[in-house]
This record gives sequence, C-alpha cells and structure tokens, in this order.
Amino acid sequence: MSCGDHHDTDCSEVLNEVWLFLDGECNQERKALLQQHLDECSPCLQEYGLDEHLKALLHKKCGGEHASAEFKERLRASIRQTVISQGGVTVEVTETRVETQS
Repeated sequence: MSCGDHHDTDCSEVLNEVWLFLDGECNQERKALLQQHLDECSPCLQEYGLDEHLKALLHKKCGGEHASAEFKERLRASIRQTVISQGGVTVEVTETRVETQS
C-alpha cells in the first residue's frame, strides 16, 4: 500500500510493523520513524486507528484469560516469521522483546 506521497518510511513498511508499534515492541529509533510516518500519512494513521481499536476490543473481550507460556512462545515465533518473510526486516530477539531494523 502507498498513499502516493513521499515518506522517509514506506507505507507498506509501516503497516507491516503497526502491531509491533502498538505493542511497544520496536526500538526507540524505529518507533520514532513509525510515529513520524503516522503523523504525516492519513491513510496509514487511519489503518493504525483501526488496528488500535481492534487491539482494545481484543483486550476487553479476552483480557481475563491468560495464555500459557508455550502458547505465547509459539505465537511470538509465528509473528517473528511473518515479520521476517513479509516485512523485509531484521529481527533481533531477546528474552522479553523483539526489535526490528530495516
């Protein structure tokens, strides 16, 4: 996706990483680039808003249940693989965070 305007960070990159941004799982430099893009790009900001509302709804409806550690690790692995295969980014995994770099 592209809004047609020039941005330092491409629209498709931002949308590929919007959930990492929402979850606070990107490094400060990447977070600043994504935030700058969202401030400049209405279509991406609109998509971000939809994802933000979806996350809030999921939290509200599913917030009382806790996933097992095994399920969380499988989910993290799946997300990492998706980001790597679709986002064209490098993923650095630590114990508690996943950081991406373009």
